[in-house]
Amino acid sequence: MLRSLFLFVLAGLFEIGGGYLFWLWLREGKSAWLGVIGVVALIMYAILPTLQTANFGRVYAAYGGIFIVLSILWGWGVDRITPDKYDLLGGWIALLGVLVIMYAPRS
Repeated sequence: MLRSLFLFVLAGLFEIGGGYLFWLWLREGKSAWLGVIGVVALIMYAILPTLQTANFGRVYAAYGGIFIVLSILWGWGVDRITPDKYDLLGGWIALLGVLVIMYAPRS
């Protein structure tokens, strides 16, 4: 379970970070190298979920919850947007969904 959660978090950081670097290049006129690094990060994001042991649909459904939580944290840490109580509640609900989807015992 810890390995799986680690892979989810790592994939999320590559996806959000890669998208952010691409954003900086296209929207804010930063160096094209940021766009290139962003593309490499997005490729890594595409590779990491394949290391999960569950099926594609389950992995991507659960990853959506991780992405929600990481996006809230990214906004807080990078964009300096403090999450309100509803952001935090929604993040906890999404994280609970991840735990149910990925790690609930199945018969």
